[in-house]
Amino acid sequence: MFTRSNYIITLLLFLTSYHVMSQSAARKYGVEIGVLSPGALNAITDVTGVQVGQLTKIEGSSIRTGVTAILPHPGNIFQQKVPAAIYVGNGFGKLAGSTQVEELGNLESPIILTNTLSVAPAIAAVVSYTLNQAGNEQVQSVNALVGETNDGFLNDIRGMHISSEDVLEAIQQAGSGVVEEGNVGAGTGTVCFGFKGGIGTSSRVLPESLGGYTVGVLVQSNFGGVLQINGVPIGKELGQYVFKNQLESADGSCMIVVATDAPLSERNLKRLASRAMLGLGKTGGIASNGSGDYVIAFSTFQENRIPHQVKQGEYYMPILLSNDHASALFLAVIEATEEAIINSLFAAEDMIGKDGRKVEALPKGKVLELMKTYQKVKIP
Repeated sequence: MFTRSNYIITLLLFLTSYHVMSQSAARKYGVEIGVLSPGALNAITDVTGVQVGQLTKIEGSSIRTGVTAILPHPGNIFQQKVPAAIYVGNGFGKLAGSTQVEELGNLESPIILTNTLSVAPAIAAVVSYTLNQAGNEQVQSVNALVGETNDGFLNDIRGMHISSEDVLEAIQQAGSGVVEEGNVGAGTGTVCFGFKGGIGTSSRVLPESLGGYTVGVLVQSNFGGVLQINGVPIGKELGQYVFKNQLESADGSCMIVVATDAPLSERNLKRLASRAMLGLGKTGGIASNGSGDYVIAFSTFQENRIPHQVKQGEYYMPILLSNDHASALFLAVIEATEEAIINSLFAAEDMIGKDGRKVEALPKGKVLELMKTYQKVKIP
């Protein structure tokens, strides 16, 4: 029976979800990207089981870096692996552990994002974390998946200030709630389109008629191009874009992590991952020569978890969504990737770092005025 107390609880949950969604970085300014609806949190954590933990390191005048950890489920990932795939938009980067994921089609560790010269301590941390989990006492090989972007413009990257303990802290703090965006975690010292970049996230939920699946995306934005927001040529209008003179560069990187609860094979996860690059392209990113643009996609569909050990004669029989039903997921990941990147810009704040360098945040006032001119923003 639907009682008054049930009604009050339902209303409170609705208002809480609405408040969280309305406070997502770009949407609270009236910027609504795409046609599909976001989840309650408008974050990668809308995919059930996915957890995110972050450590932000801002010290003195030159340390501006951090760690972002993404866990596909809260259990023992090594013993219960998840289907996964990787797509390389442009390979000028370091994605440790990628070849095993590609070869076997599964993920057995948390995904770690950090800065370029901190990949090694991140690998060590993931190995230590995995070996020390109950049930892994006999494990002698761990495939740590660690990605990076170079935050050396604002951060004293040569100082290698991220330790394995920092990475372990990010993993241990991982939770399934709201994901902080902007100058946090692995996005602390990043730059995007010449503005302050950072961590951004978004999600899309398909209608029940298309399966009701959720797609969540988290990005570490640190790349260049000619910024567009919801189709509005912001970079061109503001006169801030690559190649306007010979001294500017579009180089940088973008790490994109895609999660879904749809039962996809590693083959269709790779197809899903490739569409995320279309979302990056819609923001004006160009995957330049010096940009490391990687997409990691995984499925959390519980029945398709892959046990570490299967006895001889036993068979692993996954449930798989057909190719014909993948198109809606492709649209979802394009929209969520585009919005996650834009959210990283809207959430970021001005930052002064190494050698007194300053990177200013996106000038939201000017941007919104432009978007009103193009009739591409709703008045909040």
